[in-house]
Parts: sequence; structure tokens; C-alpha cells
Amino acid sequence: MIRNVSAEENLIRAVRASQIVNDSEYLIIPIHYQLFVNHKIQIIMMPLSIVLPSKLKIVSEDSQKGVYEIEGLYPGYGHTLGNSLRRIILSSIPGSAITQVKIKGVEHEFSTLAGVREDIITIILNLKKVRFQLAGDEPATATLSVKSGVAKASDFETSGQLTVMNPDQYIGEVTGKGAELHIEVVVAKGLGFVSREMLSKEKVDIGAIMTDARFSPIVGASYDVEDMRIGDRTNYNRLRMTIETDGSIEPKQAFEDAMTIMLDQFRAILDLKEVAKVHIAEPVAHAESAKAKSEETEMGKEDLTEVLKTRIDSLQLSTRTLNALSDAGIRTVGGLIQKTEEGLLELEGFGEKGLNEVKEILSGYGLVLKK
Repeated sequence: MIRNVSAEENLIRAVRASQIVNDSEYLIIPIHYQLFVNHKIQIIMMPLSIVLPSKLKIVSEDSQKGVYEIEGLYPGYGHTLGNSLRRIILSSIPGSAITQVKIKGVEHEFSTLAGVREDIITIILNLKKVRFQLAGDEPATATLSVKSGVAKASDFETSGQLTVMNPDQYIGEVTGKGAELHIEVVVAKGLGFVSREMLSKEKVDIGAIMTDARFSPIVGASYDVEDMRIGDRTNYNRLRMTIETDGSIEPKQAFEDAMTIMLDQFRAILDLKEVAKVHIAEPVAHAESAKAKSEETEMGKEDLTEVLKTRIDSLQLSTRTLNALSDAGIRTVGGLIQKTEEGLLELEGFGEKGLNEVKEILSGYGLVLKK
């Protein structure tokens, strides 16, 4: 006997068999199924707001290498931010490098120097490995003079503007009696890689040998992304960045500079003037002077960003209220003010008492919930 199967039975079987979507915490049912589903099955819509990540966390750090983590990134954002930041760090952090070399008794790089073990090309290649920190914006000169033995970067005589970052770098060796290795280099600031052909377009001193310049102070940059749990979801991202520099800039500073460069690009494209749209509470009293209003507005522009970044676990919230907000993916004040009163009351474990608690704390910052 063949029995007809209703659309309702088919839907119930599909729900039981597949649980709809494995990586989602919500039950999504096509709208045209509503006619066949009883009132106990509820259609739940996905949230429209994206939670903000945590602040930068230092895993390990020294003067040249640092490992940093950002937790709570929206699924997929780990690779989005990690790849973008890595490319900016490698290409767009300014640094210092040798651009010109003068060697006494040498007219061009395809020659040798009597009494010196290395040829001129090898010496220039070793010089390009020497890293400097240049304090000012103008080029500076450093000289080296060795009459016997091994010449290292520590033998350079520099002005107060220049600091040698790798003094043990080998340059050459003087082996002959009466021989001398006298080198004068010009160190300049720049960005990325600049070929000698580009540098040769500028005015060059007689006897100077132009060199390719790698200005970037970054030795290496890499990132890893792993999944982490936020509430009931386990596919949020944890981004771990590893940055190594030549010592002329701290790894954390390079990381922060890269983020600033990225933000500047977005501001130029969209002409951004505000970090976020927020609802500022109306003043209780009308009798405010123009001066007071001006001071309040100025304070808001300067401090608003920091207030929005404040994590809710640093607020004086009860454990029940904090857990309800955290389970909903609300982690900062900026995320909290994007919610309406009705939206908060729909959260599991969140009631009128918690709502009053939140409103009281936001009022202390001059903020209110979304209308």
C-alpha cells in the first residue's frame, strides 16, 4: 500500500535528519513552509550586527620580535585582517638604508682593492645588510676606516642621528700590509624597495656607487588563524600575528602603524569623519550655556572612541546580566548601544532588572540604547 506523505511530514523529517545548518546556532526555515508548520516551530532570524573583537593582546615581545593576538573576530575576518595587515607591514613601514657608497681607491663596483680579501661587489652586498636607525628625515653620512683585520658594522663612525642596529655584521677583511679599507656611506629614509636606477636619477657625487635600497625595517611577518568559541558558536576567529624587525622599530609599533595606514586608506575613500554612529543621551536640563555644550562636544570627539571600545566585562554589571550579554556576542559598549530595549529583553536570561542596570551604566557615559 502506498501512503501519501504530506509536505508537513517531509519538513519535519528534514529538520530531524539534518538539523538544517550544522555551523549555525539558528533554525532557518523557508517562508513558504509556514503554511504547513504548526505554531510550535518558530522562525528565528540571524542577527544583523557584527560583534567587535577584543583589544590587542601581547603573547610575547622583545625589541625585535613580537607575537600578538586579536580574539573574537567574526568568522572569516581572521584571514581578511591578517592578510591585509601582513601585506601592509611588509610593504609600507618606512625605514633607513644605505643608498650611496664611496670606497677610497675604487671607481666602480667591478673592481678589486689591493690588500682586501673581498672584491668590491661582495663588500657592497655586505654593506647592504647593515641596518641603521636614522633619527631625522635628512640623509646622514657614516665612515669606516680599517687598516688591518676584519671590518664590521661596529667600526662605522656615525653622527648622533645614526645608530647601527647590527654591529656584528661582517663587511670585509684587510689582509695586506699597508692596505686600508676606507668606506663612506650615505644613509637615507624611504619606503619599500627602490632600485639603484631610480636613485641614480638624483644628483650623485663623483666616485659614488649607487646601491639598491631596501628601506623596510621588517625582517618577517606572518599570521595564523584558529577557531574559538563565542557563546554557542565555535567558528569565531583568533588572529595571531608574528612580526620581526631589524630593531630600528619595535614590533608593536610596526603593527599599530600598519593599522593606522589601513584606516587612513578607508578614510580617504569614504571621507570618514566619525568612527561610529552612536546615540548620545539628551541633556536633562535645558539651561546649558553655549560654552558648556561646546566643551561637551569636544570631549565626545576625543573620548568617544575609547568609550565605545570599553569591554562590558569591565563594567559594574551583575553576573547574570554579563553572562546574558556575552552569550549574545555583545562584548563592548559600542556593540551594546546598537541594541534596542526590546532586543535586549529578548535575550535569554535578560530581564527588566538587567535592562535598568544597563541603562544606568550607559547614562554614566552619556549614551543610550538604540531607539
